[in-house]
Amino acid sequence: MAKITTAVLQKMKQQGEKISMLTAYDASFAKLFAEQGVEILLIGDSLGMVLQGHSDTLPVTIADIAYHTRAVRAGASDAFIIADMPFMSYGTLEQTLQSVVPLMQAGANMVKLEGGDFLLPTIQALTERGVPVCGHLGLTPQSVHVFGGYKVQGKTAEKADAMVRQALALQEAGAQLLVLECIPTALAERITQALAIPVIGIGAGNVTDGQVLVMHDLLGISSGYIPKFSKNYLAQTGEIRSAIASYVSEVKAGTFPGQEHSFN
Repeated sequence: MAKITTAVLQKMKQQGEKISMLTAYDASFAKLFAEQGVEILLIGDSLGMVLQGHSDTLPVTIADIAYHTRAVRAGASDAFIIADMPFMSYGTLEQTLQSVVPLMQAGANMVKLEGGDFLLPTIQALTERGVPVCGHLGLTPQSVHVFGGYKVQGKTAEKADAMVRQALALQEAGAQLLVLECIPTALAERITQALAIPVIGIGAGNVTDGQVLVMHDLLGISSGYIPKFSKNYLAQTGEIRSAIASYVSEVKAGTFPGQEHSFN
């Protein structure tokens, strides 16, 4: 795989080429994913659930994310790596600037933050200091207790309009990528068409510029709740490499996610 950069991802959006993204937490899987053509590897705070066994992502620390970022970078030197900023690691600007240092030094190309308007000064400050930012709107897992559970977001006209406005504001502040999680397909399409930056969906239909899944969901090995938007590619193919290749192929073709993985 050729080296993936923000410029490459931007060109893919402009040319209508779908972007594939997976969570990764170690060198072996990172190498496998890169070999199968996955452009973006996300060190997600989902590791709190799938690796550490917690019921949510809240206990994850910057040190945890930095450790796994370093491992993933060792396995995939040319992949584009995004590191999640864990819960309350970006509560203030000073705290944010301290938090990003170990993540970027560990090999991240970009950091991901959850939220809307309150993040605008933070995103601007990070961008000005040379730290690329990925935004995250819709169902933001770090706010699960505010939402009262893992629920589809942006279902009313008022909330949909607000999310479009927030997405545009994040882009204006300097965000170079946006993740949309658990929102109606029609809203995801509005936001994707409105933004110049690439939009990656998870539970947002096949209308976004790319897709992301948690690797454990893709392989059907997550314990407990399996979200509607996931697909067990290992059950479909019977072999891990083939499962990853099939995921990438279906994302590129726009056949994943299907209607059964999306919200109306």
